[in-house]
Amino acid sequence: MLRAWWAPALERARAGAARGWPRSSASEAAAESREDSRYRDTVLLPRSRFPAQLPGRLQPETELKTQQKCGFSELYSWQRQRKTKQEFCLHDGPPYANGDPHVGHALNKILKDITNRFHVMRGDKVHYVPGWDCHGLPIELKALSEVKGAENLSPMEIRQRARAFAERAVEKQKSAFIRWGVMADWANCYLTFDPKYEANQLRVFYKMYDKGLIYRDYKPVFWSPSTKTALAEAELEYNEQHVSRSVYMKFPLLKSPPKLTSVIDGSSPASVLVWTTQPWTVPANQAVCYMPDSAYSIVKCATTGQHFILAADRVESTAAVLDTQFEVVSKCKGADLAGGSCAHPTIPGRVSPLLPANHVTMTKGTGLVHTAPAHGMEDYSVASHHQLPTDCLVDESGYFTEAAGPELKSKNVLEEGNEAVIKMLQAAGSLLKEEKYVHSYPYDWRTRKPIIIRASKQWFVNTADVKAAAQDVLKKVKVIPTSAMNRMLEMLDRRTFWCISRQRCWGVPIPAFYQKSTGECLINSETITDVIKIVEQQGTDAWWVLPIEQLLSKEAVAKAGGRDVSDYVKGQDVLDIWFDSGTSWAHVLEGADQRADTYLEGKDQLGGWFQSSLLTSVAARKKAPYKTLVVHGFTVGEKGEKMSKSVGNVVDPDVVINGGEDHTKDPPYGADVLRWWVAESNVFTEVMIGPVVLNAARDDINKLRNTLRFMLGNVEGFNPETDSIPPAEMYIVDQYMLHLLHEYGSKVTEAYKQYDYSKVVRLLQAFCSRSLSNFYFNMIKDRLYCEEAKDPKRRSCQTVLAEALDVIIRSFAPILPHLAEEVFQYIPYKKDSEGVFRTGWINASSAWKKPGIEEAIEGACAMRDSFLGSISGKNALEYEVIIVIEPGLLFELMEALQAEETSSVSQLNEIMMASQTTLLSEVPKEIPSDANIIKGTFLINLEGGDICEQSSYKVIAQPIAKAKCPRCRRYTAESSSTPCPRCLQVLAAGKGST
Repeated sequence: MLRAWWAPALERARAGAARGWPRSSASEAAAESREDSRYRDTVLLPRSRFPAQLPGRLQPETELKTQQKCGFSELYSWQRQRKTKQEFCLHDGPPYANGDPHVGHALNKILKDITNRFHVMRGDKVHYVPGWDCHGLPIELKALSEVKGAENLSPMEIRQRARAFAERAVEKQKSAFIRWGVMADWANCYLTFDPKYEANQLRVFYKMYDKGLIYRDYKPVFWSPSTKTALAEAELEYNEQHVSRSVYMKFPLLKSPPKLTSVIDGSSPASVLVWTTQPWTVPANQAVCYMPDSAYSIVKCATTGQHFILAADRVESTAAVLDTQFEVVSKCKGADLAGGSCAHPTIPGRVSPLLPANHVTMTKGTGLVHTAPAHGMEDYSVASHHQLPTDCLVDESGYFTEAAGPELKSKNVLEEGNEAVIKMLQAAGSLLKEEKYVHSYPYDWRTRKPIIIRASKQWFVNTADVKAAAQDVLKKVKVIPTSAMNRMLEMLDRRTFWCISRQRCWGVPIPAFYQKSTGECLINSETITDVIKIVEQQGTDAWWVLPIEQLLSKEAVAKAGGRDVSDYVKGQDVLDIWFDSGTSWAHVLEGADQRADTYLEGKDQLGGWFQSSLLTSVAARKKAPYKTLVVHGFTVGEKGEKMSKSVGNVVDPDVVINGGEDHTKDPPYGADVLRWWVAESNVFTEVMIGPVVLNAARDDINKLRNTLRFMLGNVEGFNPETDSIPPAEMYIVDQYMLHLLHEYGSKVTEAYKQYDYSKVVRLLQAFCSRSLSNFYFNMIKDRLYCEEAKDPKRRSCQTVLAEALDVIIRSFAPILPHLAEEVFQYIPYKKDSEGVFRTGWINASSAWKKPGIEEAIEGACAMRDSFLGSISGKNALEYEVIIVIEPGLLFELMEALQAEETSSVSQLNEIMMASQTTLLSEVPKEIPSDANIIKGTFLINLEGGDICEQSSYKVIAQPIAKAKCPRCRRYTAESSSTPCPRCLQVLAAGKGST
């Protein structure tokens, strides 16, 4: 196990030792030249053409060359042709084709690509078909915004313009995704306006209709006057600062509740007191609702003497708002109000009964709720139960209709209509108070304008009949993070119905025909089969282009009991885009099961695509379309703020990659910096991006490049096939590094499997920084640079470097594919390689795993830590170390690292980083006065605790008396002008340089 306490010890390593990335060959050679130019060329310094950094435009240019040279565009097709049984399917949630690519796209697509590339390297056959959501109002509105006189366009003209707009957006986004290195067959994507896609969607629609799960009804829905269409709840956004004109009004009692007759004797008029934030709905009032189990009070107003009924809990607060005092005359239960009725506050002669309802709350208002069934979901439920009218007095544009009366006709309900109703209340003596009320209110998320609730004929999915099954199925799905499961279950629980019809023309038509005189709907297996055949061949344009006689057969009409095709008209509604995208599983997923391994999208899809996919799949075939859901957060600025053009914190991925107009302000980072940002972020919360984050990502990649460059430079002249040393014959510290490498490979693999890519980055950085750069590289430089080129000791650490290089490259390849393929081209012994992604995942041999080896190395490192700590800031090579260990297991382990008593070339001395190490079991009788003596203990724990022994040790550090070797620069020579014995031996062999 690599212990964190190694790092500070190594950071305190003696002056002159390289830290992190060792110096380049040129700087090392210059230093040697200053020392003694005679031996410069005999030292085997690292040699590699791999650049430590790619400044300026070189980064994006190199990436493009790498994509071309390494076959990025062919990789998806290549892996699909492999003969492997194991398949991994990541189903692409279609991004909306209504704008330029942004960092939200980058976050999502890169996460998916990291996942897919990992599975390709693992040997799986990846199924990933990119798609786009191409229908719907946002596209229609943007396409029409480019046209003067858009209101005069025919449905087909609108559809053609919307399609062209969507196609342009798809091409822009596709180009960006390819540039980011996203692997796919980009010539074969899915678009929701493809005829075959539309046909499959209609098949799912009819399956659900045939099961009674889709129906048409007249009921209140969220309605956008600004776009003249019904909306689903997922298409709303809430304005927390919306201001409504709220009113307190009275409904005079016409008939006292029987249980209150004795209290309300009729000597003075009594009214129920009602509060609403939507005065425009008052003309549609059909009742006043109360909570049966709550307490109510009959009060007398100190100012006017009038009697009012309101909730007991709301007496004081309401009196304060009305700037009066209420005297409580009597109290009763809500249930005691049963049987009473009131006069409508603005329409003479209309009666509003008092009715019980469980949706009445006591948190605000008066505890009595004005009920307009055409303009409220709960109101509609009350009306359905009591058979009240549900007349809607508001048209598609949000204006009062003629049925509302001459005073209100053609007035906008949210503007002058509201004002008119308030004046009517005032004129009738029903208005007690008007005030501004700031609250959360739903807006159309496309136009950013307020919506209303309005009753109309719409098509609905009966979620009540699907919800329980969907929740049961969802509980068997793996959800990452787990907290998202509860959020989605709660959303499903709250979903009462799903309105799937829209009153627009850019979409898939609901294939229904209506009898002209009765409005009765005609849809059956014959009609739907005919329509699907036509759609599959011609697309849904056929619904608008072809006459009804070509869409509806005489046989289908006759079977339905009709007489003539001309008695029918085509429906004008289109399907909600959530139904559009939610049925993608029926078109994209392959095999009889048609289930994806993974859906991976942002958290907004918990109420969107994740949910619509689940509901349609469960409704049509009683199973989920996915096995795993991965849910990521949104992108935000560096301070956690929402991105906004006005604030100026919007990050454009294209500018990140290629730089802005001013490269000093917006430098070109390349795509891998964008990918590193995605991987290193905790994507399960909000994901921050900005200049500081991007600079840090670039610096991290440059540090990684330096680590790679050191390994590349030191495997020059090494051929793994002929020069590798078997693990059993390696230095123990080399065996230990293979052990750590095996452990690293296992942890990285598991992190990828759990979609925890930030953990992959942390593991990579820790291993490169602590295990390699700070620990291993510093330790082995003498062996690498100063031993004879083919010496087994040197080959031993070169074997480790070659293995480490391979493991490291493969471990980050899914995240940084451009860098992985680039560095692969610089490996000296890789000739005409197929590249990283075509040659598999990390291959860490199980023979590398040697748990017992940790104790020997960690014991030596504990002593080295004591030594370096005692000479803080000084050059460790100027010292010799005496290690004294009491006889026992620790001493035996150290003997395995140094068989002789004193050595300057032993494995133990290499770890200690001194010029000479002596290993003793007793303290020498004579110790120089300037020696440092450090005491310590080390606990050996082997065989899972079966072998446990704590040993004491002493480390004695004293200045070494020998001279500095002019070749290896260690204090091991007899004279500063003559190399040390080891260097003399290398020089004598005449093999000191390659």
